[in-house]
Amino acid sequence: MFGALSIVLFWMFGFGIVLGGAALVTGALSLRRPDVTGNESTSLEALLGMLAGVFGIVAGLIFLVCALPHF
Repeated sequence: MFGALSIVLFWMFGFGIVLGGAALVTGALSLRRPDVTGNESTSLEALLGMLAGVFGIVAGLIFLVCALPHF
């Protein structure tokens, strides 16, 4: 959920970056749980959330780089 929100809210001046970081942290924590490592679909969901978080961070950084010179 954090990863998807980071992609949707990348334009909110850093909020997408924070949510992307939260997606990376929660995804990494969920991959370390023993009940997730044996379940392929749950580990795939964690990896996709982390990937979405990375995209949200990148989109947020690109937006900040483009928007800050105009302030």
